[in-house]
Amino acid sequence: MLLLLTAGQTWQGYVSDISRFLSVFHKPNAELIQAARQLLSGEKAPLRQRLLADLLHNVSENIAAETRTQDPPWFEGLEARFRSKSSYLRYSCESRIRSYLREVSSYVPTLGKQAREEYMRIVDFMCQKLRSMQYNASYFDRGAKAGGRLCTPEGWFSCQGPFDMEDCVSKHSINPYSNRESRVLFSTWNLDHIIEKKRTIVPTLAEAVKEQDGREVNWEYFYSLLFTSENLKLVHIACHKKTIHKLTCDSNRIYKPQTKVKRKQPARQRR
Repeated sequence: MLLLLTAGQTWQGYVSDISRFLSVFHKPNAELIQAARQLLSGEKAPLRQRLLADLLHNVSENIAAETRTQDPPWFEGLEARFRSKSSYLRYSCESRIRSYLREVSSYVPTLGKQAREEYMRIVDFMCQKLRSMQYNASYFDRGAKAGGRLCTPEGWFSCQGPFDMEDCVSKHSINPYSNRESRVLFSTWNLDHIIEKKRTIVPTLAEAVKEQDGREVNWEYFYSLLFTSENLKLVHIACHKKTIHKLTCDSNRIYKPQTKVKRKQPARQRR
């Protein structure tokens, strides 16, 4: 089977869609590969070259394979304890989330004694929550339930675009489950905080602790901003803007709503 494609504006940004289509070929057709190589050798147009190169790159992948024995090249350079692709990708996501937690904890020395104790108590709540959620490692696990992962069941991740845009105009996508090169390249993708972690969330949390004045800090709100997809976007390196986001935390969610104590009405005297 030979796939014939024509040039046009719609090609721009949709080359990755061809990759997804090709991922269904678990046993690549030799004639398809040979035809693509012949076309590539005589092709001059840059976009067509990219498309054909992408085709050749993907038909040789072993996307469906999951274990070390099924796809040994994918695991080159990794510790022997990783026996499946999903286990390594889960570890990769967990490592990122753990690094965010360390940044939150590193703010402790800047606080006074009383605020420090309360801040550490909140960090401990967050630790417990993260452990119960396995550090949200399911975000990178293609075997996880649909609501708990950021990829398709085949392992395709799509860039969610810069923090100030709804989507990725370049249609960046990647499948780190496909081959070793894609696995390594995926490490350059970022889980970007929409409301910035270091400039905004952590300082706001610390200030909330210092100024709570009898109120209870809504640590679960800060947890969602720091560690969950409520405030995290998976972005290609080209979509990871280094500029100041100029976004703030929701002032109405910093503290938990105070419950009003109902005043007991005096009992009526019987006549």
